[in-house]
Amino acid sequence: MFSNITSAPAKQSVSETITVLSGRLSSATLLEDRRAAILGLRSFAKEYPASVASGALRSLIGSLSKDGEDVDTVKVVLETLLMLFNPNQDSPEASEEIALWLADEFTQRQENITLLLDFLETNDFYSRLYSLQLLLAILSARTERTEICVFTAPLGISRLVAVLDDRREAVRNEALTLLTYLTPSSPDIQKLVAFSNVFGRVFDIIATEGSLSEGDRVVEDSLILLANLLRLNPSNQSLFREEGYIPQLAKLLESTYHTGKGGEEEVAHWAQEQRNRNIYALLAVIRLFLVPGAVGTSQNQAAFWQHGVLYHALQLAFSHDAELSIRAEALTTCADIIRGNSKLQESFAQLQVPSVLETAPPPTNGQTGKSNGIPAVYVIDGLLDLTLSVPTTQAFDLRLAACQCIKAYFFNHPDVRLHFLRRAIDGHASGVDETANVLTTLLRPSNDSTPMDPYRHWFAAVITFHLVFENAEAKALAMSVTEGDAESGEEVVTSIQTITAHLVSGLARTEDDRISVGYLMLLIGWLFEDLDGVNDFLGEGSNIQALAQEVVKHNSSSVIVQGLCAMILGVVYEFSTKDSPIPRSTLHSVLMSRMGREKYIDALNKLRSHPFMRNFEVLPQKLEDTGNLPDVYFDATFVDFFKDNYSRMIRAIDRDPGMEISVVTNGVQKGISREMVDSLRAQVDEKERTLQATLVDIASLNGKLGQEQADHRRTKEEYAAELARIKNVNEAIQRHHDEEIRKIEAEQRSKDEAHEKQIENIRKDAAKAAEAIHADYREKQAELQRQLDYVRKTAEAEAARIQRRSEADMADLRATISRLEVDIMKANKAKSEELHRSSDLEKRCSALEKQLSRKDEELEESRAQLEEKEEQKSATQTELDDLLMVFGDLEEKVEKYKVRQLLTIKSSRIY
Repeated sequence: MFSNITSAPAKQSVSETITVLSGRLSSATLLEDRRAAILGLRSFAKEYPASVASGALRSLIGSLSKDGEDVDTVKVVLETLLMLFNPNQDSPEASEEIALWLADEFTQRQENITLLLDFLETNDFYSRLYSLQLLLAILSARTERTEICVFTAPLGISRLVAVLDDRREAVRNEALTLLTYLTPSSPDIQKLVAFSNVFGRVFDIIATEGSLSEGDRVVEDSLILLANLLRLNPSNQSLFREEGYIPQLAKLLESTYHTGKGGEEEVAHWAQEQRNRNIYALLAVIRLFLVPGAVGTSQNQAAFWQHGVLYHALQLAFSHDAELSIRAEALTTCADIIRGNSKLQESFAQLQVPSVLETAPPPTNGQTGKSNGIPAVYVIDGLLDLTLSVPTTQAFDLRLAACQCIKAYFFNHPDVRLHFLRRAIDGHASGVDETANVLTTLLRPSNDSTPMDPYRHWFAAVITFHLVFENAEAKALAMSVTEGDAESGEEVVTSIQTITAHLVSGLARTEDDRISVGYLMLLIGWLFEDLDGVNDFLGEGSNIQALAQEVVKHNSSSVIVQGLCAMILGVVYEFSTKDSPIPRSTLHSVLMSRMGREKYIDALNKLRSHPFMRNFEVLPQKLEDTGNLPDVYFDATFVDFFKDNYSRMIRAIDRDPGMEISVVTNGVQKGISREMVDSLRAQVDEKERTLQATLVDIASLNGKLGQEQADHRRTKEEYAAELARIKNVNEAIQRHHDEEIRKIEAEQRSKDEAHEKQIENIRKDAAKAAEAIHADYREKQAELQRQLDYVRKTAEAEAARIQRRSEADMADLRATISRLEVDIMKANKAKSEELHRSSDLEKRCSALEKQLSRKDEELEESRAQLEEKEEQKSATQTELDDLLMVFGDLEEKVEKYKVRQLLTIKSSRIY
């Protein structure tokens, strides 16, 4: 009954279904069929990404090209590809290798990336959004290849940047994210993005999103994009500055402390965190312009000062409403703006900020903000108050940033450094209670605040360290500060000895190591290469014993303090001299007996290998969220100084006491031996005695020289008298000689006159002879010319006659020939009748031809006669030329005759 019922078809597996759908996608000719296949593949993409990718990836990419005009198909394909990049984590085929393989398929062919970029030209929401998300996924998997493909695609970067103008937030935010991930490492892409007017678009996005105070993560991403474009890229920074976007930064920074709400509104915790992140990102962007030593840093600093960025950063840093971390970052930014720029450093101190030690009174009449009654102080005083007078641990980062700002104020500016130091000295000497004076803090410490705030003394020591470090004038100025009134009978103690006494007493009381480290850093930097400072330090011998005792202490809990104590002892010994209060040899003996070489080297080695010293550059120098004091012991400049001079300090203990070290000049270390100096001094004394004896001999020789000079003067006078006598004789002889000369000259003049008359007569005779010759020559020339003219005229007449006769004969012959031709023509007409007469005509023609030939011969003879006449004319011309040559010879002979006569006359005059 049921034998004809067919069985149910076999159930297909997932892999078979995917294979069928992939085949249908690649072979279908209708758009609807391909779309149905893509929808089927999309349903498997999340769970079976490997199977779908291996079977249909190229078909899916090809469908984007083939069906790109169909929005629905493009949307489904892009969704499927995104699912392949982000499968379910619990999928059996989920693997990181799939994303790499998919990215390789896209990036190995440039046209695939270009295809995705082409979809950005459409206005379809999903085409733009999914293309951006897909590009971001490819970029995350194969960053370098994707960057190259996007960079080389036609208008690829420009089209990405243009998407930032999309009013749909999802698309715009996705483009912002893609650009943020595309720009961190490639300078070429950074430049191309920057020159696509991205800066203006980013600021527009920030303004649209509510600026820093109300903006969400999009504002932070926008600032991160700016940071990527500006980081270590001078050309982009220059473009940013030249296109006038610095005022935009100042405006954003101003909005961070001018919220316009008076701080009365409650802000959600997450909103406050996002606001802080936005401000922090803005400050980070500003600091990118201020990299020390970079190409455009000085121009950037000047632009930030001009447009008020520095001022607004200071106001933010001293704002009572801002978070401590934000205020610290703002102060660090201020330090970067003025560091190394002398003009800004000099102008910086004139700025004013709200006092950190005063609180605002309750607002009256609804007025808040800047008119809140907080008194303003000059910025340096405010920074000192912030550094030294805010004892809370939570404010450590802010205090450290304020300290950095003070150091930047006088960094690499000796005049400002000395001015700051003089102001501190004057304030300390005046006796006024200045809690924010670094010298007062160091020389007159308040024991009440020490247990609660060890960093007060540490900051004061660090600032003073930077004031005196590698500055001999500042060291001398600071060393002039003393404690105690000599007029009142008090003992006068120098600043170095006072600081050392506080250090020793602190070590004895086991105070916080940070205080001792601050004192030690200051003293090491002060005494290094300062011989006067070392001698001042050695004026109190007990200090050496106390520091040596600290180095060898067995139960010491601080390797750092022991190492620094060893280093300061090494510095003191290195720069001590034989004339020091404790001589160098004695000091060496004390160190070797109290401390020993091995303990000294071991203490320095432990300090060098301590994590806080060894890893200083990588350790964060800030407050941790542990509730304890931060692990900040060293200053960066001191760490560099210690590492640079570590080897020298290790070798210092082994240096011979007889070898002193002078101050290093221009980086060259020069050592001298005191024994050698004493020997040289003895030699100098011996040379001095020899010099005195030589001076006595010179005096004696000077007396003899005077006598010789007197004798020489007498001899010279005698010679002068004899010379006068000889001169008179010579003058008489000269007068006689002159008279003889005048007589001879008179006789010679008479002879010259006679000779001149003779020459004149000869010249006249020669002129007459020449005139006769010229007349004869002219007559002959005229005769020859007449003969020549006669011959020429005769030859021309004869030639004309012969020519006329020849022409007449030729005319007769031509007429005869013409008649004969006529006769021949008539004869031709009667040829048949007069044929028998042709022979006669031929004979007659031949006779005429002979007559014509005779006429030609006669013409030739006439031409020959004419040529003969021409030859006669040429001969006549030649004869005339010969006559001219004869005349020239005659003239030459006349000239020679004249010269000979002149020579004869001159020779006769000479004789």
